[in-house]
Amino acid sequence: MNKAPILILGGTGKTGKRIAQLLQEKDRPFRIGSRAASPSFDWEDRTTWRAALEGVAAVYLSYFPDLAAPGAADAIRGFTQLAAEAGVKKIVLLSGRGEHEAQACEEIVINAGMEWTILRCAWFSQNFSEGYLLEPLQAGFVALPAGGVREPFIDADDIADVAVAALTEDGHAGELYELTGPRLLTFAEAVAEVAKATGQQIQYQQVSVDEYADMLEEYGLPNEFISLISHLFSEVLDGRNESLTDGVQRALKRAPRDFGDYVRTTAASGIWNQQ
Repeated sequence: MNKAPILILGGTGKTGKRIAQLLQEKDRPFRIGSRAASPSFDWEDRTTWRAALEGVAAVYLSYFPDLAAPGAADAIRGFTQLAAEAGVKKIVLLSGRGEHEAQACEEIVINAGMEWTILRCAWFSQNFSEGYLLEPLQAGFVALPAGGVREPFIDADDIADVAVAALTEDGHAGELYELTGPRLLTFAEAVAEVAKATGQQIQYQQVSVDEYADMLEEYGLPNEFISLISHLFSEVLDGRNESLTDGVQRALKRAPRDFGDYVRTTAASGIWNQQ
């Protein structure tokens, strides 16, 4: 197991690149699963899957664009069947809280015949600095279809730590870790923390889901991305996830990182500085 590579699907994404860095520090062999990698991996081209899985001992399974996207369950079913046939022993799935579609994919992984660990995650803190919220924060104006609902933002570094533990250590097989941060915040409060840390004026405005979809369309974003984001804000962010969990504590025997710590560290990098 220690000599066989770990396949990191989405290896250039928010969690994947962190997992790759941690595995490199541990001197554990890994393989990036992406279109640009060699061998390449493309969720939309099943002919690329077998080569990416060859000789692999474990897989970090991150589905793009999201497990709530149409066709995700069929892709996860096909991939896990192929992984089991290829001799993969362990699979760690990145999942989402409160998404019925994601939980259907979890069941597919659980029943695929391999050791499994589920990471059911809250909204990533890094969406504010490595995602679509970066440019609005830099511009000083954030409009979102999110009002008083609070979210326990989870740091991607915590997700990566849990994933690497599950991929490389004993004691995590058959565990469903629901990962949240230690504090509940509205999106407006989160933006206010960014503004305070940067010393800049950042306005937050609540808009309807339809208004937000129109804004994304004006920015030229793909329709499938707009549909997915609209789904997440209209259904998943309805209060169903307004609770804290002990997943990080159970997996790592330590508390999760606070959103404020993430904000202070990220603000010091200067990435949110307005032009």
